[in-house]
Amino acid sequence: MTSLPVEGPCLAAAARTPATLKRAFWEWDGDLTRAVLEDLRQGINYWPLWVRLGWQDVMLRYRRSMIGPFWLTISMGIMVFSLGLIYGDLFGMAVDRYLPFLTIGFLVWGLISAALNEGCQTFIESEGIIRQIDLPLSMFPLRVLWRNLIIFLHNVVIYVVVVVVFDLKLDASLLWAIPGLLLLMINALWSATLLGILSARFRDLPQIVSNILQVTFFVTPIIWIPQASFKRPLLIDANPFYHFIELLRAPLLGHAPTLANWSVALLITLVGCGGTFLFFRRAYGRIAYWV
Repeated sequence: MTSLPVEGPCLAAAARTPATLKRAFWEWDGDLTRAVLEDLRQGINYWPLWVRLGWQDVMLRYRRSMIGPFWLTISMGIMVFSLGLIYGDLFGMAVDRYLPFLTIGFLVWGLISAALNEGCQTFIESEGIIRQIDLPLSMFPLRVLWRNLIIFLHNVVIYVVVVVVFDLKLDASLLWAIPGLLLLMINALWSATLLGILSARFRDLPQIVSNILQVTFFVTPIIWIPQASFKRPLLIDANPFYHFIELLRAPLLGHAPTLANWSVALLITLVGCGGTFLFFRRAYGRIAYWV
C-alpha cells in the first residue's frame, strides 16, 4: 500500500489563513489548483486504501449475517417480482416483456439513488479520519462509489435470473453496457463529491436530496414505460435520470442506447465534472473545518 504522507495538500490547504481562504474562494489561485490536482492524483494512487475501506463498509453493515449483502438482493427481487405482476397487469403488458424492463430499471435506480444519498455523507461520515490523518480528500468519494458498486454487482444476480427465466435474446449490443456503466460511475463520482461538500456545509441538504429522489423515482420511467407518456414527452426528454438509466437498460434488454441518451449523458458529464472541480478547488481548504 502507498505510504501515508506526514504532510500533504489537504493539511496545507487547511492551514491557510481566513483572509487567504476568502480570497481563494473568489479568485483563481494557482497554488491551490495544483494542490487539488495533486489531491486527485494521490486519491487514485491510494486505491488499495479506499477499496479496503469500501469493502469494510459493506462487511460491517452486514456483520454476523449469513448471506450479507444478498439480503438486499433478495428483498429487491421480491419487490420487483411483486410489482412486475401487479403493474404488468395494470399496464396491460405481458410479464415476459415488462418484468425485465422493471428489473433493470430498479437495479440502475438503486445504484443512482444510493450513490446520491450516501454521497451527501461522503465527508461527514469520515470526519474522524479527515481531522486526524492527512489523506487526499478525493479518496472519500471513491470509497462511497466503490461500496455501492459492490452492492450493485450483488444485485445483478436478479438480472441473470430474469435472463434465464424469460430467455432474453441478447446480442453484441450488450457490450454498450460497459461504457454506459463507466459513464454512470463518473457522474456518480462528481455528484458524491459535490453533494459531500455542500452537505458538510449545509446539514439539511441530505434530507432535501432524499425527498427529491423520492419524487424523481415516480416521474422517471422505471415502473412505467416511456411509450405510456407520449402526451408529456418532457418527462422523458428533459429527465437526465432517464438517459442514464437507458445507457444500461437498453443494452441489457438487447438494443443499443439512442444518440440522445449518449448526448445528454456526455453533456452532463462534462458540465458536472468541470463545475465540481471548480467548486472543489474553491472549497478545498474549508472542508476540514466544515465536517
